[in-house]
Amino acid sequence: MLEIRNLTTTYGPVKALDSVDITVERGAITAVLGANGAGKTSLLRTVSGLVRPAAGTVTLDGEDITSAPVESMVRRGMAHVPEGRGVIAELTVEENLRLGMMGAPTNGDASREAPVRTLKDAYGLFPALGDRSNQQAHTLSGGERQMLVIARALLAQPTLLLLDEPSLGLAPRIVAQIFDLVRGLVADSGLTVLLVEQNATSALSIAHTGIVLNLGRVVVTESAEALRRDETLRHSYLGF
Repeated sequence: MLEIRNLTTTYGPVKALDSVDITVERGAITAVLGANGAGKTSLLRTVSGLVRPAAGTVTLDGEDITSAPVESMVRRGMAHVPEGRGVIAELTVEENLRLGMMGAPTNGDASREAPVRTLKDAYGLFPALGDRSNQQAHTLSGGERQMLVIARALLAQPTLLLLDEPSLGLAPRIVAQIFDLVRGLVADSGLTVLLVEQNATSALSIAHTGIVLNLGRVVVTESAEALRRDETLRHSYLGF
């Protein structure tokens, strides 16, 4: 579904990504792992058009989107959940979710296999949001805010979901709930997920493929199972 070739992203003299090649298979979870500063967030920001690369190409469903306007990405079937749980604090939970629905295909567009099409679907996946639908988003806990931003992205009916550090700062129970949800969405609907994570253990437990970045370069691309078994690589780059 997604082909990244020779992708190089710079911030002044610093190379955040250096000739990165990644293939994301349709209907699978691809986990991008690495320490702070490895280039993981820069990768997602470049793919979604928030940052322009210095070189290389990004191809989605066979179409070169390297220079496409960032506002067109949702219409192309891509939704990006950035790090930091960016809700609109003064709006209610339901108002935040309705913003996500604005990016969904209209009835005249080609049909997508979308697991979340309505508010009822979103509340079914995240019952805690239904209980708080009329509360302002700033009153939610960290875990509830993460649920909200994921649900808002899913309401745009993406075929490709970019998730940046969804476990950051959350309790282990909430992390397990969110990762189980992502795994279920992929299994049930064929959603494709590019997951950036520092929590390598949790990410590899649900991913099909694991990619390790170090200082902006791809160190290894392997099946998630092979990465879990490779003790030397885990100790060297993943910290477990």
